[in-house]
Amino acid sequence: MSKRAFISRYLLIIKKLQAKPYSSFEEIDAHLSRQFQQMQVMDEALELAFSKRTFQRDCREIYSIFRLQIDYSTAKKGYYINKTQQENKHVQRMIEEFEIFNALSLANDAAPYLHLENRQPKGTDNLFGLLHGIKTKVQIQFYYQKFWEETPTLRTVEPYALKEFKNRWYLLAKNMGDGIVKSFALDRLTQLSFTNKPFTSTPNFDIAAHYQYSFGIISPNNEIPQTIILSFDVYQGKYIKTLPLHHTQQILLDNDEELQIQLTLHITHDFVMELLSLGAHVKVLQPQVLIGELKAAYQEAIKQY
Repeated sequence: MSKRAFISRYLLIIKKLQAKPYSSFEEIDAHLSRQFQQMQVMDEALELAFSKRTFQRDCREIYSIFRLQIDYSTAKKGYYINKTQQENKHVQRMIEEFEIFNALSLANDAAPYLHLENRQPKGTDNLFGLLHGIKTKVQIQFYYQKFWEETPTLRTVEPYALKEFKNRWYLLAKNMGDGIVKSFALDRLTQLSFTNKPFTSTPNFDIAAHYQYSFGIISPNNEIPQTIILSFDVYQGKYIKTLPLHHTQQILLDNDEELQIQLTLHITHDFVMELLSLGAHVKVLQPQVLIGELKAAYQEAIKQY
């Protein structure tokens, strides 16, 4: 049996139990049969070969790969996934990536129908090594290329965490040159190596707190976040409600004319650029300092024409 068949089964079982907890084996079997019939249209060699013994083995593999424990409830006579595990954002992201991989693997002849973005390398080839450095708490070295500098420089850092923003990965680490915690884009990081110098994470450094009031990767040190109120037209407001700008987002007004939201954020370059990308669909109501920044940016843009 092909690897695609195994992956397909795992994903279908997970999705079935997420959509309908406490499903019986017969329900799971019927669901897989229907789905495999559809997938065989794209790959005739795909075979189901599913049995109760196979299902039990699949449950063990699903836990091994996704850390999702599938148990049986005698009271409700069905299989289910631990709810806390399901809500883990890392698990959900992994499942999403597996689904994309599986769809692309199945659709060998679907090139005319799939239009993928042309993506630049994101530096993910260093993810495993960086995670190793973070977990083992050892200083690492690499060459880093800033956009505004002609040659890369050698950095020695204490790696603390990895963060994703707008399809790019960043390393959050303390630069040993100046002792400041900085972010380093992985796609500009090369020649990663490990030193023999262990470190102890800064006791008062909290990664989640560091980015609590940040939009993106920039987090000003020792600055008080601002209360920001934005007004969106009805059209853009629908997007903002379904995909909030930030976890602090609160809806203040929602009617047929506008959507008003409140955010608690540091005003950084990342956030200003996000607002500029929305153009006339957004209006800043407060604070005045942010209004001034946007006005200045729009005036500079008009000068280009």
